[in-house]
Amino acid sequence: MILHHAAQPYGPVDWWYVEGEPKAQWIEDFAVLNAPFKMSLFFLIAAYFLPAAIDRRRERPYVGPRLKKLGGPILVGFFLIIPVLMYAYYLEVRGYGHIGFGDYYWNVYLGEGEEPADWSGPIWPDRQFGHLWFIQHLLVYSLVYLAWGAVADRVRARRGMAATSGTRATPQRVSGLAVAVFAVLVAAGTGVLRIWYPVDEWVPFAEFIQTEPADLAQHIPFVIAGVLAYRRGWLQTLPARVAYGWLAAAGVLSVAYVAFRSDLTTFFESSGAGLGQFAWAGYETVLCVGYALGMLVLFRDHVRGTGRLQRSAADATFAIYLIHLPIVVGLQYLVRDLPLGASGRFLLVAAFGFAFSVAAALLLRRTPGVRTIL
Repeated sequence: MILHHAAQPYGPVDWWYVEGEPKAQWIEDFAVLNAPFKMSLFFLIAAYFLPAAIDRRRERPYVGPRLKKLGGPILVGFFLIIPVLMYAYYLEVRGYGHIGFGDYYWNVYLGEGEEPADWSGPIWPDRQFGHLWFIQHLLVYSLVYLAWGAVADRVRARRGMAATSGTRATPQRVSGLAVAVFAVLVAAGTGVLRIWYPVDEWVPFAEFIQTEPADLAQHIPFVIAGVLAYRRGWLQTLPARVAYGWLAAAGVLSVAYVAFRSDLTTFFESSGAGLGQFAWAGYETVLCVGYALGMLVLFRDHVRGTGRLQRSAADATFAIYLIHLPIVVGLQYLVRDLPLGASGRFLLVAAFGFAFSVAAALLLRRTPGVRTIL
């Protein structure tokens, strides 16, 4: 995620907090090929650990701690971190003149002022959750899973059955056909959703949950797959040849995208009911499933142990995700005047962004009171 956000001003054409930077084609290719799988993989991993977290709290409250763990950072980000980033964007990119932070915060960010007739967007008002949308969705999926489990336990109790917890004594085997069916369902769902919702169009679900509907058909199935993978032991039984076969297919399509970029980008579409849109939904799904499963099995089979620093960084993953964005965007502003092209700036921001984010997260996790939510 740090690398993806570090690349945003230097390749992709998406909106970003820093604009007017030099571009490099290879960085755009990296962002395009990285985007389909990274968030789905994050959701899969997060969902994999969700049942165990709820099982451990079966006799204790779960909702309160979960709201504190996920809801706290969402509120801090919305009211403190994102406003600072958007204020910098307002001053550096928009041509409305200088205003104080308090004036901006109340009238522009919170939207209590009048929208300018020539407002440059991308939305009015400026308030948003930025990268914290992922935390919002984790909170929603956690609460939905908790409610589902409560209803299921009640039904089992009425039938005289024991409540489900833990994993199967004998892990269930996953076949290549099952993975293929999963991929087809994801691709079909993605194609159908994008008839109405283009990629990069965000809507406030329930006026609060920041959502990109175009990707929900990828994210939600991976959440479900993560929960079932824990309960049924799928990650232990997923055949390496299946995962590596999908990884190879994703690699081939990635190389093909770079080699035939001009023709493919002319044909592919991000929305609508045309053949190009459904083709891109399928193409993207292969990348998503291939890289996600391939990386999981690669680490499962070949990463046998970690050092103390690696374990500390792994424990701080949540904190790194929360705080990396202001660090990366701050670095992108700092390197604007350096005599470097897009590649040099990206590599510099990526390297220092990673180092500073990890260091800051480890430090914050040692701070009394902060560790409880990080």
